[in-house]
Amino acid sequence: MRYTLALCSSLILLSAIVYAESKNPADYPLRIHIFNRSEVNFMHNRSVEESKGDGRANLFENGEAHAVDFTFDCDQKLRASFGYETYMAKWKKPGKELVLLVPVFGKSNAFFTCDLKADVKDFAYASRDGKMNSEPVDALKKWMVNHNYDPEHGKDTPTRDPGAAAASTTRQ
Repeated sequence: MRYTLALCSSLILLSAIVYAESKNPADYPLRIHIFNRSEVNFMHNRSVEESKGDGRANLFENGEAHAVDFTFDCDQKLRASFGYETYMAKWKKPGKELVLLVPVFGKSNAFFTCDLKADVKDFAYASRDGKMNSEPVDALKKWMVNHNYDPEHGKDTPTRDPGAAAASTTRQ
């Protein structure tokens, strides 16, 4: 009886370890920029215990950005990206489900993971004058190259192209 109980306990612990997501940033090669999201938070003793919702983002993979409509289920609140900020991500089920590595608000070097069910589009999202638009992937790629912006490779802030005409377009 003790052997069976010990074996069951070991299997439960092993399965929890296997299914626990890594919190090592090196394991998350993709980047995602969340434009907006709506969420419902479930509280326990005045603390968020679970957050569920949906939103829109651009997923940066292999040097290109593709629009993603998503639903999420997190242990903590998921915030929209600030400016050009992106979150680290990896595929859990390629083309269908992502895992985000999200910094814990107000704590350095602390992260939580969040699962996103993703619907990847064949275009990219853009924000102009506070309104969401779509644009061809190639157009956003050209802008990224012209502004030295590549969040997958640490180029997190676009630079101004001195040869480009001033435009009122804001990309986020």
